[in-house]
Amino acid sequence: MKAVVFQEDAETEMLEAAAYYEAQQSDLGRRFLAAVQDAINRIVLNPSLYPVVTSDVQRCLTKIFPFGVLFRDHPEQIEVIAVMHLHRAPDYWQERR
Repeated sequence: MKAVVFQEDAETEMLEAAAYYEAQQSDLGRRFLAAVQDAINRIVLNPSLYPVVTSDVQRCLTKIFPFGVLFRDHPEQIEVIAVMHLHRAPDYWQERR
């Protein structure tokens, strides 16, 4: 099984979104993190299932929450480059290349 590595910005935005959801409703932040973990588990099982967004970046949608996990599938690991809100400016993460 491949290791999953988060870019620092991706981890930060995931934790900020979880904090936002938790502030809205108790336990909602935990449910958000569980949805992201579920997406990551699905990516690890079969990364080729997910559509290519740009040349080497793919996207897996979370269930329930309007977020996508953007990742690169490397031979040794999965690199998460963004946990992006789907209603946010769609190209903001591209400078993370």
